[in-house]
Amino acid sequence: MIPPPPAAAPDGHLRRAHRRLDAAIKDFPPAAFSFVMATGILSIALALVGREALASVLLWIAVAAGALLCAGLAWRAISHPGSLLKDLNDPAKTFGFFTIVAGANVLGLGFDMAGTPAAAVALAIVAGVFWVGLNYGIPSSMLLRERSTPILQDANGSWFLWVVATQSMANALAVIARSSNNELAGAAAVAAWGIGLVLYLLVGTLVTLRLLTRPNRPENLSPTYWIFMGATAITVLAGAKVLAMPADFPVMVRTAVFVAGASYMLWALGMWWIPLLVVFGIWRHGMRRYPMRYETGLWAIVFPLGMMSAASIAFGRGESVAVMVGVGEVGAWVAAAAWAGTTVLMLACLLRWLRAGRDPSPVE
Repeated sequence: MIPPPPAAAPDGHLRRAHRRLDAAIKDFPPAAFSFVMATGILSIALALVGREALASVLLWIAVAAGALLCAGLAWRAISHPGSLLKDLNDPAKTFGFFTIVAGANVLGLGFDMAGTPAAAVALAIVAGVFWVGLNYGIPSSMLLRERSTPILQDANGSWFLWVVATQSMANALAVIARSSNNELAGAAAVAAWGIGLVLYLLVGTLVTLRLLTRPNRPENLSPTYWIFMGATAITVLAGAKVLAMPADFPVMVRTAVFVAGASYMLWALGMWWIPLLVVFGIWRHGMRRYPMRYETGLWAIVFPLGMMSAASIAFGRGESVAVMVGVGEVGAWVAAAAWAGTTVLMLACLLRWLRAGRDPSPVE
C-alpha cells in the first residue's frame, strides 16, 4: 500500500512564511510611513495641477499603505516591544517615528481637498496624540539618558522629520481653523508654524555641525538629507494654509506679513538646497560607487520633491507669485517620475524577498 504524502508540508510552509514575516516586522523601519507621506503629497500636488483622477488613485494607495503599516507597527509593538524601544532610544533612528504624524496629516490634507473634512479632523486628532508623545518623549530620552558618546555624532537628515511633523500639525490646524472659523485653532496653527520654524533653525544647525565636524562616508550620507529641503517646503505649505485663514483673526492681523515673508525666504532656501543635494547623490553613487538599491530613505527624496511642488503652487497662487506656480507645476511631474522609479525599486525588492522565501528546506 502506498503511504499518503506527509500532511505537515503545507503547515511547514506556513510556519516558515510566518517566521520570515515576523523577522521583517521585528526590523520594521521607524520611517516606514514615509511612503504614505510621499504618496499622499504627490496626490495633493497632482490634484493642484488638475489631475484629480490620478490624485484620487494615489490617495487611496496611501490610505491602504497606511492601514497595512499601522497593522505592522501594532504587530511589532506586541511581539517585539524590546526592538521597538531600542529604535525609540536610538538618536539615529528615533526621529523616523515622526513619519506617523506627518503621514496622517498629509492624508488629512488629501481628504480635505477631496471634500471629506471630517476625515481630516479625525486624522489630525490621531496625529496630534502621536506628536505630543514623540515631541516631548524623544528629546527627554535623548537629553536625560546617560550616554557614552555625544548625541551630535548621531545627527542626520531624519532629525528634520521633527520639523516636518510639527509643520504638518500647523497645516492640519490651519485647515480646521479655516473650515470652522475657529480663532483658537487659528492661533494654534500659527503657534505650530512658529515652533516648526525655530526647530528648523535648531535642527539645521546641529545637522550641519555633524556634516562639518565628522567624517562623511557614503553609507552615512543617505537620501534622508533631502529632508533638509523637505522641511522648508512643508513650512511654505503650512504658511500658505495659515495665510488662507480668515484675515480678521487677531493672530493673522499681527503675523500675516511675517508668515508670508518668512515662507518665501524658506522657499528660496529650499530651492537653493536642491543642487547641493544632487551633488551629494553624485558623490555617493557616482564617485564613491555606493550601490543604488532600494532603501526606505529613498522616499525622503520623493516626499520633498512632492512637497516643494505642492507648496510652490499653493503659496504661489495664494500670494500671486507666478514663478512659484510654474516651478510647482513642473515639479509635480518630476516628483511623479521619482515616485514611479522608487516604487519599481521597492516592488523589485519585495519580489526578491518573496522569491527568497521559497526555500524548500524543512522547518523545525
